[in-house]
Amino acid sequence: MQLGADHVVVRVPATSANLGPGYDALGLALAVHDEVEVRLVAADEVIVDVEGEGAGEVPLGEDHLVVRALRRTLDLAGATPTGIHMTCRNVIPHGRGMGSSSAAVVAGIVAARALLADPRAIDAATVLRLATEFEGHPDNAAPAIAGGATVAWTGDDGPRAVDLEVDPAIEATVIVPEARLETSRARAALPASVSHADAAFTVGRAALLVEALARRPELLPEATEDRLHQSYRGAVLGASSELLRALRAEGLAATISGAGPSVLVLAAGRDAARRDAVLSSVVDEASGWRVLRPGIDTAGARARRLPGHPDALSSVPATREKRA
Repeated sequence: MQLGADHVVVRVPATSANLGPGYDALGLALAVHDEVEVRLVAADEVIVDVEGEGAGEVPLGEDHLVVRALRRTLDLAGATPTGIHMTCRNVIPHGRGMGSSSAAVVAGIVAARALLADPRAIDAATVLRLATEFEGHPDNAAPAIAGGATVAWTGDDGPRAVDLEVDPAIEATVIVPEARLETSRARAALPASVSHADAAFTVGRAALLVEALARRPELLPEATEDRLHQSYRGAVLGASSELLRALRAEGLAATISGAGPSVLVLAAGRDAARRDAVLSSVVDEASGWRVLRPGIDTAGARARRLPGHPDALSSVPATREKRA
């Protein structure tokens, strides 16, 4: 496969996985974006500049996650390896449960696809499969690719995802602490099994959440309840667990965002006005909490070829079977 461009820029949204009961399945794209600019060069070198989140912390060569994902995708397409100059302009907080690693992986895959002479060589299903190879499960990757809300699963034929309808009145607020939490540590806090009653409770809430997101946002507080993971992570979540309890005690649809420790609040209409009043009394921003009101990203990952290659590429959608 030949390359069709040597200079592209990719924009990828943050994500919030689980949304309470949809553990390892549901995800939502947030309008907080990382931007990655990739130049292919003749020299046999990899140079990565990182601005913003992760600067001074992440690898700056072949081990950088975006580079690894880009290389994997180009290799799969049979494209000739080349030198890379890359600039990562990061806004998504790292280690806070907002999908920063998924965004990096998706950025690399989508950038590689945009560099190919025929981007169709890497189809939508392959984009999701590659992202899942890096992430281990597709719940964050799917909304990062497709935008909006998604439900993802892995079957005998690999990972798949469909988009979910979201009422445009629903607003997303993310409360971000200073502390970070490794996903592996959050997963290690979970028990090997849960009771049948807790599983049944959570399945019912996950089904209700699909309806609440699409048409009945007033049901969001009940629909975001779960008994599978959040309570078990209390010890590692610390202050975030306490904040979650306080917000839910006020009737808000609050969940731990992904593995945490950020807290996601979904609200619409009168609940949105009440959310602001509750947050002003419960969240002490002077103690290091940041309150973000990003909105919901509906476009997903997008790539475009820069001057010299003026034709733009559209967004790369997830594998969509039909709207649920």
